[in-house]
Amino acid sequence: MRFLLLGKNGQVGWEAQRALAPLGEVVALDRNGHDGLCGDLGQPDALAATVRALAPAVIVNAAAYTAVDKAESEPELAQRINADAVGVLAREAAALGALLVHYSTDYVFDGSGERPWREDDATGPLSVYGATKLAGEDTIRDSGCSHLIFRASWVHAARGGNFARTMLRLAAERERLTVIDDQIGAPTGADLIADVSAHAIRSTLADRSLCGTYHLATAGQTSWHGYASFVIETALAAGKTLAVREIAPIATSSYPTPAVRPLNSRLDTSRLRTRFGLHLPDWREGVSRMLAEIC
Repeated sequence: MRFLLLGKNGQVGWEAQRALAPLGEVVALDRNGHDGLCGDLGQPDALAATVRALAPAVIVNAAAYTAVDKAESEPELAQRINADAVGVLAREAAALGALLVHYSTDYVFDGSGERPWREDDATGPLSVYGATKLAGEDTIRDSGCSHLIFRASWVHAARGGNFARTMLRLAAERERLTVIDDQIGAPTGADLIADVSAHAIRSTLADRSLCGTYHLATAGQTSWHGYASFVIETALAAGKTLAVREIAPIATSSYPTPAVRPLNSRLDTSRLRTRFGLHLPDWREGVSRMLAEIC
């Protein structure tokens, strides 16, 4: 069985190469492609030709335009990558009878309330990024292809830059940090997302009734302030020397950004856990593991 994986060097794409390897042959591409194959979501015709040439049983799209603030000034580019190119993949998957796996975000919701979002809740993105990711979801559903859409939030990985690394760097330089405390979510590891994806793909290939949209996040919840505090406390306990003496909570309104962030990023994962028989660990477990790798 052949997999086409796009976005191989991103957080989820990197882990997906490992998680998918036992299931079949993985052709992993980044935007540069290789051997005449195209992995660039900005080139729809070449992307479609690549899908046809490989004829994969499963397409895993871990590529996206993720510069949330920059998207406010580049809406056409964000739309082309997050929606138009996804539509190309969906149509090609439908023609092949392939399963399309795609990653979306809690940013499709408006962040109101305190209840975790369910898959069938009304959407209402606050940003260009959120709107284009929602448009990508819609193109998949409209295509009629077999699909798994995973909405995730607060994704982290030991590879590359991330919130924890930023906090540790700042904590080594400054005695006082200010961190937002009114945005609530669950830090979720790219390794967990990849492993859950592989499990769900295997089950869905055997039973296409499992196709659909799922929320994928760790158990529990915290704020960015709580996340930062946990990171720094764990690093100090591991013997790391830091200059920070205070981590002060601030409101989102005190830190304006070009794109509006949702305050409520909680995701209800009941559907995923029930249909696939999964246990999702507490967010602290994944963050602790990541910190053990990067500290």
